[in-house]
Formats: sequence, structure tokens, C-alpha cells
Amino acid sequence: MTRRPPGQPGPGDGEDAFARVEALAGLAREVDGLRRGLDAVICTPTRVDDLARTVAQLADAVAATPARPGPTVAPSWLTAPADSEALAGLVEELCRWLHAVFLRYPDGVAVLPECWLWHPDVVEELLWLQHAWRAAYEGRGASVQLAGDWHDRQRPGVVRRLKTAVGSCSRERHQTRPGWATAPLGAAPVPGVEAAPSIVWWWAGARDQAPPEPTTEGTSTRDGSGIGAAANGAERGRWSR
Repeated sequence: MTRRPPGQPGPGDGEDAFARVEALAGLAREVDGLRRGLDAVICTPTRVDDLARTVAQLADAVAATPARPGPTVAPSWLTAPADSEALAGLVEELCRWLHAVFLRYPDGVAVLPECWLWHPDVVEELLWLQHAWRAAYEGRGASVQLAGDWHDRQRPGVVRRLKTAVGSCSRERHQTRPGWATAPLGAAPVPGVEAAPSIVWWWAGARDQAPPEPTTEGTSTRDGSGIGAAANGAERGRWSR
């Protein structure tokens, strides 16, 4: 039997050494993978805390954002319920707004006739214009853009339509005898406002019939007794309750 000198590799020793090196390298890769996985696990609480802070910040931002207001709903004169008190409230509020806002504009004074309360379409136009103004200036969604739209488009549009519809109308056209005229000074008074009780009573209970006839003294009675001295007995009976 031939002995191998010390330190001299025998047959197959090279393959064994290479296999051991490969095994060690594989083990090193496994250890490195385990280390990386352990680092990720160790860092998880920190990442969860960061995520929680981000979610809390987003929640605060959402809470601080103003809720988008819903649409502004304007009452309708044409489809208003037959409720005298509710209609009287609408007319009273509208008259205050006309005096405070609409009649500050010279073209508004020019197109609003004394007989405007006898024109349901005019009352309807003025009601929605009033509520458009409130939405632009006083509502939750009030903004410069809405105010600009009211001045630039909405108010001029209503003025233009009123001028076309009732620009030449007067109280005389709603009665059978001469009427009266008055020139408003300063902040113009709301014309024909003394007729509001009669108009409210008519619109609440008999809007499908002819409106009460205005008088030179105004119409202020609710039962129709002051709605024109020229009305015959049948007309008076129709307006009586």
C-alpha cells in the first residue's frame, strides 16, 4: 500500500473541498436571509406606528375640510301650499329683501311695477332671486364666485325678463277706473305692498280664479270686501269665505 505524502491531496479531495465551500456559501446565504427577515420583523412596530400617524393626520385633514353644502332650495310661489300664514310670511320676507337689496338698483326700481303682486310669475322670479342672493351672501356655501354670478347673470336676467313681461303694466290695467302713481325717493318703498293681504288670501284659497281687483285705496281686507267697489254681488260672493 502506497502512502500519500503529508499535505498532498488524494483523489477526490478537490471535489470534497469544493462541495464544502458551496455548502458554507449556501449556509451564509441562509443566515443573511434570516438576518434580513429578522430586521424586517424588528422594524415592523416602527412602521406600524408611522402608518398610524399618517392615518391620524389624514383623519384630521378630512375633519378640518368643510363639508360641501347641499343645494339651496328656494320656495315656489306658483306651487306654494294653500296656507295663508305661510304665504304671508313669504311675502313679508320678500318685501323686506326687495326694499333692502333689489330696489337699491335703479333698473330694479324701473322694472318693478306697482302691480307686481298681481303677477304670480313676477313673484316667482323675485322669490328665487332673493334666495339666490341669500345663498351667495349668507348660506353655508357663500362665496365671491356666487356673489359675482348673482350680480353678473342672475339679477340682470330677472330684470330683463320683468321688463319684457310687465314693464308697461300698472295697477290701472288691473282695474276698471283710473289708478294712482307715486315717485319713490331714496330707498324706494315696495310698490303695492298694501295689497299683500288680499293677494295672500287669493293665492291661498282661490288661485285658480281671477285675482282680486285692486282699488285706488289699496286692497287690505281678507274676505274680499275691499277688493274693488265695482265688483258685483256674484264676484263678492265668490271671494267671501
